[in-house]
Amino acid sequence: MTATAPNPVFAHLLRMTDHRATYEHALLTEPRREHGYCTDDMARVLVVATREPETPRELNGLAGKALTFLNDAQSYNGACRNRMDKTGHWTDQPTTDDHWGRCIWGLGTAAAHSDVSLVRRLATIQFERAAKARSPWPRAMAFAAVGAAELVTAEPEHPAALRLLADYAANVSSRNSDPDWAWPEARLTYANAVLAEAMIATGVALDDPALSRRGLELLEWLLDYETADGQLSPTPVGGRGPHDGQPAFDQQPIEVATLADACARAATVDPRPLWPEAIRSAGAWFQGDNRAGQVMWDPETGGGFDGLLADGVNLNQGAESTLAVISTFQQVRRFSTVPQ
Repeated sequence: MTATAPNPVFAHLLRMTDHRATYEHALLTEPRREHGYCTDDMARVLVVATREPETPRELNGLAGKALTFLNDAQSYNGACRNRMDKTGHWTDQPTTDDHWGRCIWGLGTAAAHSDVSLVRRLATIQFERAAKARSPWPRAMAFAAVGAAELVTAEPEHPAALRLLADYAANVSSRNSDPDWAWPEARLTYANAVLAEAMIATGVALDDPALSRRGLELLEWLLDYETADGQLSPTPVGGRGPHDGQPAFDQQPIEVATLADACARAATVDPRPLWPEAIRSAGAWFQGDNRAGQVMWDPETGGGFDGLLADGVNLNQGAESTLAVISTFQQVRRFSTVPQ
């Protein structure tokens, strides 16, 4: 498959963002201010803003807001709050649920990739605070491990990042004993590919080839399981088990973005062409090459639609879906080829 990369478009994301942060939900294109903001999304904002090359001023502004938000979300012991209301008040208590892992992912990415020295420095400080904690949840630890691995690319001897990676590697889920179901859980649920990406990234960072190979094998299995007739058919919002048929809906953009990120990671350690091809398939999913034949983004504004249904599209353009589009097209651009 050859394809030119669609350029990520940030107009809708910027419109969803006020002086404080990016609103979580939208009704069509309008921010639903009454639903407030969340750490999950601001971590994703930090990721896409700081890995964009030659970052324009407005994206540096987004990164600054994300850092301020994540700093406020953290407690001294590293746990994080997730939800802030429209008036700027937190509505929950600090935990180490998935948003904690995404916070570390965002901070590690910014510390490694931002072209602004102040952003790198503040992200590293916040990373060190958040990395004091550990989570019992596999996806939280996987996102945190990916963030730690990113920081290690810039600071190979960073002690907090290496400790987090070592703890992750010591407790990562082992292979499923069922020969017909390689996934380490009874069902696929959400953000599935991050479990494989974390193994690959941690294996590289800790010079553990066996762990990286395990991640590559798991990701290849997932990619094959979520591909039908040459199209991505990602796990729907209700999950998918070994006896569930496909295609299944409502398919979520975040699944496609997570798979694209994991395949980009795989492509850095494994030269086989299936990884760049999978990334381009992820981009094509948003452009209508999916099981319902529906375009899943607005090319003019960059807004991402909230779900692919059997009979149409959820046209609301929330932050998660919009960030999924941007993130996926960033990876497509990295691995695009020039048409002959």
